[in-house]
This record gives sequence, structure tokens and C-alpha cells, in this order.
Amino acid sequence: MYTVEIANVTKTFGKVTAVDDLSLSVPGSSIYGFIGPNGSGKTTTLRMIMNIFYPDSGSIRRFGETFRGSACDRIGYLPEERGLYKRMKVREILRFYGGLKNGRNIKANVDYWLKRFELTDWANKRVEALSKGMSRKVQFIGAVVFRPEVVLLDEPFAGLDPVNAEVMREAVLQLQADGTTVIFSTHDMNVAETMCDYIFMIFKGKKVLDGTLEEIQSQYGSDTIRVSTGNGTGALKNLPGIQSVRDLGRMQELRMAADCDAQKVLAEIMFRTNVKQFEIARPSLHDIFVRIAGPDAEEANHA
Repeated sequence: MYTVEIANVTKTFGKVTAVDDLSLSVPGSSIYGFIGPNGSGKTTTLRMIMNIFYPDSGSIRRFGETFRGSACDRIGYLPEERGLYKRMKVREILRFYGGLKNGRNIKANVDYWLKRFELTDWANKRVEALSKGMSRKVQFIGAVVFRPEVVLLDEPFAGLDPVNAEVMREAVLQLQADGTTVIFSTHDMNVAETMCDYIFMIFKGKKVLDGTLEEIQSQYGSDTIRVSTGNGTGALKNLPGIQSVRDLGRMQELRMAADCDAQKVLAEIMFRTNVKQFEIARPSLHDIFVRIAGPDAEEANHA
């Protein structure tokens, strides 16, 4: 069963088309990642699912039905912007948010999440006393404390240090394990690769990718070489059959042309320097993202 179904949805703001004829189906109990450059339509799509915005055309179904408001009591939403009442105390504001959604066992759920996020000692302090990372965790609790069936998270890991990002990651995975459908947007391709069952990319309002990581990578084939040499990028200039070289530090990523022979590339590199590691692979999600939305793609589209 699909928890969220978007069919041919278009949304404009004046002369700007933010979302253009978008169709998308989100299976229940999955983690669905939204990726795309800034201004591509990710947040607009999330807000239409929440009925904050209404589409100009097309339809959005949640739990198999079309709603004009009541469905949102079953959906939690974490916006990218900070949106907490600064003068309220942490426990107080979380109980308030839970009550707005008619949640059950709110007091116990608030205490559970405060303990899990190591915020219990801050429960009776005002929101204005929290750090940015703490505020982000409080916002997250506010989105899930009433046990929603679907959670929409707009850049949930933004601004978090590695420790807090890991705490958030574990919390998201626990929600899925408990049966919640999680839809989140991210600019971190590693997070999308490792966490998401499905990945959707929107670019200039249009869907350009949709599927599992394996399905998306299979569209591009194994056209990538990852290599580590004794001379770094110095040994990789002007290699026959190589379209581009991306320096990752201790390793470099080469993109092969369609008629490139990887064995000949290896032989040429070995002629120039010693090879520590050589791997033929599918492109990473980061590489695919750049191919679609990077400067080279923009130049090609305008050529």
C-alpha cells in the first residue's frame, strides 16, 4: 500500500513553476529520500503533502484518500526553519505540540524522547536557552511525539554535529522499525545512499530520478573507476577514454567514455606510476547528482 500518492501535481508561484507535473508513490513503512539542489521544489512538495500549500493541478492522496486538513493529524512535520516558541519551556512546548495533534500518552512520550536525546536536564528550561543542535532535536520530538503514521523531515540533519547527527539517524531508523513512513529531504548524498529505501530527485521542479539506489545506479552502468596511485592526480592527466577526474583526496574517481577500455586505462596508469587500488564501479549518488545538476550539465543544456 502507498502511504502518499502524488499524481501529476503542478504548483506555481507567480511566473515560477516550483513543481512541474510531479507523480510519486511512497510505500508504507519506507524511508523515502528527497534530493535536489536548493530551489528545486523539495520543500514545496513536502508542504503540499502537509496541505500547507495546495497544488494548482493534480492530486495528492494520503492513506488512499484525498484530504483537506484532517489527514495532517496523522502526519508529523519537521520544517527546515527553526519554529519554536522561545519563551516556552521545553517540556511544556512538546506537550503543547502533542496535544494539538490529539496524541495519546503525550506526557510519557515526551519524557521518553527527552531521555533518548539527552535533553531531560533541559526539560524545564526555556527554548531560548538551547543551542541550535538542541533546538533541532526538540523540533524533531515535536514532529513525532504524537506517534504519527507518516513523518516529513525537511533537512533533519542540517546543522548537527556528527554525534547528534548519529542520534538523529538512529531515531529515524527506529521510527521506520516501528512502522512509520519517513520522508525526508537532504543535501547529504551519503545519508541518502545509506538510509533510504527509495530516492527521488527533483530538479527545476521536475522529477529526474526515482527508485532504489541500485535501480538509479543501474541507469548509468559501471562507468566509474576509483583509483589510488603513488602520484595522486598527477598521474591521471589526459588519460585516453577518461571524460573527467574527481579528486577525493587519497583516491580519485574517473568517469569513462562509452567506448573506454578500463584495462587499457589501468595499463596506462601503471606505466606512469604505481597503483595502490583500482576498482570499476557504478557511479555514486553524489556523482549522479552532479551529472544532472552540476555546472557541466548546465553548460551542456545551453550548448
